Amino acid sequence: MSDALARFSAPTRRWFEGAFGGPTTAQAGAWDAIGRGEHTLVVAPTGSGKTLAAFLWAIDALSGVPAPTEAGERCRVLYLSPMKALAVDVEKNLREPLAGIAAAARSMGEAITPLEVGVRSGDTPAGARRAFIRRGTDILITTPESLFLLLTSRAREMLGAVEHVIVDEVHALAGTKRGAHLAVSLERLDALLPQPAQRIGLSATVRPVDEVQRFLAGGRPVTLVRPPSVKQWDLTITVPVEDMGDLADSGRGVGGVRRGVDGTGGVRGGAAGPRRGAGEERYASSIWPHVEERIVQLIAEHRSTIVFANSRRIAERLTARINELWEERAGIWEQLPGDAEVWWESLAGAGGETLGGETPGGARAAGDGSAGVRQSRIRETTLATHNVGAGRPPVLARAHHGSVSREQRLLIEDDLKAGRIPAVVATSSLELGIDMGEVDLVIQVEAPPSVASGLQRVGRAGHQVGATSHGVSLPKHRGDLVQTVVVVRRMRESVIEALHVPASPLDVLAQQVVAMCAMDEWKVPDLLAAVTRSAPFAGLSRPVLESVLDMLAGRYPSDEFAELRPRIVWDRTTGTLTGRPGAQRLAVTSGGTIPDRGLYGVFVAGDGPGRRVGELDEEMVYESRVGDVFLLGTTGWRIESITHDQVIVTPAGHQPGRLPFWRADTQGRPAELGAAVGEFLRTAGRGGPEVEEALAEDGLDTLARTNLLRYLGEQREQTGYVPDDRTVVVERWRDELGDWQVAVHSIFGLRVNAPWAMVVAARLRDATGVDVQALPADDGIVVRLPDSDLDPARLDAVLRAALLLEPGEVRALVTDELGGSPMFTARFRESAARALLLPRRNPGRRQALWQQRQRAAQLLQVASRYPTFPIVLEAVRECLQDVFDVPALESLMADLAARRVTLAEVQTATPSPFARTLLFGYVGQFLYEGDQPLAERRAAALALDPVLLEELLGAGAAALADLLDPEVVEETEAELQGLAGARQARDAEGLADLLRRLGPLSVGDVGARVAAPGSGSVSRWLEELRTAGRALAVAGADGGEGAGGDARAGEGARAGVGAAARAGAGSECVADWVGNRWIAVEDAGLMRDGLGVRLPRGVPAAFLDPVPGALSVLVRRFARSRGPFTAAEVAAWLGLPDSAAGGVLAELVDSGVLVHGRLRPGSPADERHWCDAEVLRRLRRRSLAAQRAQAEPVAQRTFARFLPEWQGVGAAGGGGATTGGDRRGVVGRPPGLEGADGLLRAVEQLAGAPVPASALESLVLPARVADYAPRLLDDALAEG
Repeated sequence: MSDALARFSAPTRRWFEGAFGGPTTAQAGAWDAIGRGEHTLVVAPTGSGKTLAAFLWAIDALSGVPAPTEAGERCRVLYLSPMKALAVDVEKNLREPLAGIAAAARSMGEAITPLEVGVRSGDTPAGARRAFIRRGTDILITTPESLFLLLTSRAREMLGAVEHVIVDEVHALAGTKRGAHLAVSLERLDALLPQPAQRIGLSATVRPVDEVQRFLAGGRPVTLVRPPSVKQWDLTITVPVEDMGDLADSGRGVGGVRRGVDGTGGVRGGAAGPRRGAGEERYASSIWPHVEERIVQLIAEHRSTIVFANSRRIAERLTARINELWEERAGIWEQLPGDAEVWWESLAGAGGETLGGETPGGARAAGDGSAGVRQSRIRETTLATHNVGAGRPPVLARAHHGSVSREQRLLIEDDLKAGRIPAVVATSSLELGIDMGEVDLVIQVEAPPSVASGLQRVGRAGHQVGATSHGVSLPKHRGDLVQTVVVVRRMRESVIEALHVPASPLDVLAQQVVAMCAMDEWKVPDLLAAVTRSAPFAGLSRPVLESVLDMLAGRYPSDEFAELRPRIVWDRTTGTLTGRPGAQRLAVTSGGTIPDRGLYGVFVAGDGPGRRVGELDEEMVYESRVGDVFLLGTTGWRIESITHDQVIVTPAGHQPGRLPFWRADTQGRPAELGAAVGEFLRTAGRGGPEVEEALAEDGLDTLARTNLLRYLGEQREQTGYVPDDRTVVVERWRDELGDWQVAVHSIFGLRVNAPWAMVVAARLRDATGVDVQALPADDGIVVRLPDSDLDPARLDAVLRAALLLEPGEVRALVTDELGGSPMFTARFRESAARALLLPRRNPGRRQALWQQRQRAAQLLQVASRYPTFPIVLEAVRECLQDVFDVPALESLMADLAARRVTLAEVQTATPSPFARTLLFGYVGQFLYEGDQPLAERRAAALALDPVLLEELLGAGAAALADLLDPEVVEETEAELQGLAGARQARDAEGLADLLRRLGPLSVGDVGARVAAPGSGSVSRWLEELRTAGRALAVAGADGGEGAGGDARAGEGARAGVGAAARAGAGSECVADWVGNRWIAVEDAGLMRDGLGVRLPRGVPAAFLDPVPGALSVLVRRFARSRGPFTAAEVAAWLGLPDSAAGGVLAELVDSGVLVHGRLRPGSPADERHWCDAEVLRRLRRRSLAAQRAQAEPVAQRTFARFLPEWQGVGAAGGGGATTGGDRRGVVGRPPGLEGADGLLRAVEQLAGAPVPASALESLVLPARVADYAPRLLDDALAEG
């Protein structure tokens, strides 16, 4: 018996030894550390038993003690997975040890406590969630988001006895905001426990280890278990064409035979012929057909395969294509059963290579004469498994990614494990830790996004202890081949990218603070201490925390953007923080860190569970119509209807359909990996037998080696340089339009090149005066200079000045350009949503992405006026630290300045091979994502003065006031003023919101806005708010209670007098109120500086900072809470002369905030009004809706009565019967239609209606015109 197993109970030992024999080194080391109660980080390759090692100690301990009697004490093990699919997989895998240990105990006659495992995620049914709250489970498997929800609800009572917390795939969390969110949640969990829980982290790919240890336990000691790696890797790189740079001449396979194409290397047959003939041009212009053929070949050679793609669209595309190819091959096999093996030989080894030798995929066949037997087995077992010949086409693979529904993903996973399908095409959805059974091959299409990702993906093959993981990489172009070689080389050496824990992400902090205050009352120092125990916030200072608390407590103007209203109450006198009503619901419904992309759910038509198919990108849905067929998860679906948040579909069988697409951010190459690519290019660019031998050792097949060396040789031949870690090449040429195009070959990755491109584009705009387009990529930057007449020498000087930055100025230059970039606005939107400033208005329903962008733009417009607004600062920090690698760019600039890196400049007639790779991405960017006009990108707007426009149009033109509905204006004003029933305050919290939105208000004004005031409730609530330091009573010029303010308030009052005078008063102006007005305490500085009011003593210093443009802010507040108003009305509200208010109104009209003109319905023609632009838009929309409501469809009977009357025929017309040759039988002619005028009126009514010519003069016109005669029509036609 192993010494490591001696510490376990007898049933556990017996089960483990029977199942595995003995523990791995990782398991033995983990049990030593876990058994001592230490925080532990286990770093070991996939298939080393890490997960079982983390669980088994706790399972053994819990099985040997009586079950707790209280439900809240039952859950003692908490397992956290970064993916819901992994959580489900772990729950399934736990059944074996639990059942096995129980069986061993029974056979030994020992009694153990049965353990129950529960799963809590977004997919957990409501019944299971309620059951957990009632009775709990011994082991809870959940995700970071679900843990946050548990801690922000009464379900947290069920976590009060947790002893062990297992964080799986910890590397996937540590370097992200999601990890920062989890770190704070773990500290919140510890605050509920008698003593902190033991934390156990698991990962196969971690670097640096000390950073992940710090993340796991917040700087507390963590024992590292990292046994020497014995993992075996079989990694190959294959290219399916002779020349990736010239596919027209390289369309044939090895030896000049095109695989699967009609010819010497293919089979003539009905299944293959039509498609091949139609697709010859595709083979000559794209590498994808060759890649697809190779994938089918590799899948057929193996029992179970996972194909990894880097995007969902490519996954769906590959799945569809390889299934088409497989169906054709199945048809050929059925047609030519005797020659199937010969045909397969031609496909697998065209050009003289056989299955017994090295295949183009780099794999070795048996070489023992068993090729025919193997191909027969493939034919028989695979075709039988997939029901070929039974009226159903074969399915070789199915697509698996995050936009496929959970139910479908589980079915796909089970099908692969059970052997019902031989392959799955997946994205990162199958990357982390999931046990997919005995997978014997992983195919990676394109280079994996990182070395760590590559190790995780290939680790799905050979997932068992001691097994070899076999992976084949298929690059899609020559530039991709370079990165693939470097990534595979670093995978062999287990050199993964370093991760960095985000430093104090303020959006995550804001969300967690709201959740914490919603559940408990906190003192500011206690909250700071709790948060800073987590590693991401260890450096958080109190001033930064207080800036976030200011935002959450309502310091910023919620009347300008409603979601800035306070979420917490901060009593600055006592230093306590509490949540406002609705804070808990807000945190629960809008919490989490994963950005909302506004995806549409796809559901099968009908009722019942299991209807969800997956989800589609918003843009994809906007381009779709009812009746369209699209593919999702290898299945065709026909769109039956599209609602505001769902796409209802029915199965479309095997009809051809569109491939879906999803928009997503591109992960850039880290600078560290870029430097490795540069080092490889520097050594491989020299060529020679040693280089070719090294490439063979790296796993490149013959075609891959040939393509790579040809690529580097062509680049050196055309430019004289191969870009590397010591050389940046600036290549320029003129395009078809005569414009200069420049490729800056910088292989340091997108995180370095993106900020560099931003600054370079700005400098070139300044130097040339034209708009410069710069597109960064992992391998460099493409710049286009339109209509530039710069000569080459001048262009070189301009480019060099733009490219070479002072290292010490890099951060400032990038920051200056960042604010106007699309990246910043996107990051601001995501950060604002995390900070609960853009909450989901209808939880559980889709929120359109364009609406999110619109709301975020409105918020940014307000927030950008405040330099200390935390979310603006956080968006900048995220761009500079997490998205960009500014330190690496600074280092590159220093190396260029010191000549450690050479800047080489060349001019070429046509783009070089490296430049062509860059241009492919450049063209795609502007083909598919550059549809927005330049004027819109610069937010240019046309402003019209409605007064001058009305004068130009003349008095007869309709004024805007005539287009507004008076009732709509009245109703809207009541809502804005808080006078409507649903908008009135019902408690002190509602009253606080009123003061913040509408203040200053008199007691009478407050009373009018309170629902059912009585028994002194208004006065009592006001006093409660004043006592809590949340409201103030201030006085105007008459003194009131405001006298006796402190010195600072007096200085502010004098400052306010000056501000009012500068705004147009012409003399000192102080608010002339009678009695006191009530304001929110956050408005103290605003009222002082804008109106010169005297403040009472004791106002917190945080609210006494100077407020720039205070009077303008107050006028805007007045405008936003009313419909059209006059200058006299706003002056009376402010207690200032009309002249003071008029100056501010003019400024706001000039800035586009207010609209000026005759705007109020029913007002005199010479009266002029002002109105907030957004309020006016609301009034126009509502007035239009009211007008439309008046024109709603009527009942059929009503329409039947109306139509004859309107047409002037029948009894409804009111006329009697008449006689006459042309008017026989006509009844009910209206007396009003007579003569030529009557004829013209009748023709107008009939305009556009098809009327038989024979009936026009005999029936139609005589029925409408009392004295109709043919001459009337003849005269009208003659007169035109």
